[in-house]
Amino acid sequence: MEKVPILVGPTAVGKTEVALAVAQKLPVEIVSADSRQIYRYLNIGTAKPTRNQLAQVKHHLIDFLRPDEYFSAGMFSRIGRKIINQILAKQKIPLVVGGSGLYISALVDGFFRLEIRDDKVRNSLRKRVLNEGVDVLYKELTTIDPAAAEKISVKDKQRIIRALEVFLVTGQKLSQLQETQSTPADFESVFYGLTAERNFLYDKINQRVNQMINKGLLSEIAGLKRKGFSPKLNALNTVGYKEVFAYMENALSYDEMLETIKRNTRHYAKRQITWFKRDKRIKWFMIGENTDIPGLTDKIISDFNSKKD
Repeated sequence: MEKVPILVGPTAVGKTEVALAVAQKLPVEIVSADSRQIYRYLNIGTAKPTRNQLAQVKHHLIDFLRPDEYFSAGMFSRIGRKIINQILAKQKIPLVVGGSGLYISALVDGFFRLEIRDDKVRNSLRKRVLNEGVDVLYKELTTIDPAAAEKISVKDKQRIIRALEVFLVTGQKLSQLQETQSTPADFESVFYGLTAERNFLYDKINQRVNQMINKGLLSEIAGLKRKGFSPKLNALNTVGYKEVFAYMENALSYDEMLETIKRNTRHYAKRQITWFKRDKRIKWFMIGENTDIPGLTDKIISDFNSKKD
């Protein structure tokens, strides 16, 4: 069975830098596992690789959807596996890089194949969230599907709505469908994770947010508004975008917007770390102020080559 390296970790930890360093020494093509970099026009706020970085090595699953197009972890799994097999057929190495835990889990371990979607049901649930609050729907989910609820944060509106939608449309529990319909990938995943001490990571996050503002994040989002994309879209209801939309609607001051983006990004990074720490397959590497990136890269490559042989 072919071996496929997968590089994971929280936002801002340095995955892109390490992936590009690996690409200088191995014949890789990068498969992005980022649930927001898949969308066109979302460049600065998603920390998408620059044009120069994209030119250094072939990237897949970046910039292939409009922000108003539907996409799911199950769809990512199917498309991602197809691309990985195409790369392997060229005698190259598909290097999966990203921080979207659900996407990576679906890619590697499988995701139920049924395309269950009912816009009327979903819109009804969204209205209930607005009128009744997400806590009420979460409590309902704990009664209907406690196994699914256990894996979902009480504040994760999107996943709560999704789990309830699946049940209301099919009469079956999401947790049961995932168990019965999942098919593992036909390649063997070799996981590597980048992590960092909390203060160091949080400083990097704060610096990145400042850089995004300086690079023109507000102009990017103003352009999305001019194109007619609603802030209610799932693609835009995300850290860095929803806060700027709130600022543009005078719901936040400039300073409040800036600090809220930083705080929400730190919270997101914490959730990513929690997700990945549960996966015992991941070999972890610590990133710090004086980390020797070339040396760390060599360790990853050496470990991967030893498993590949």
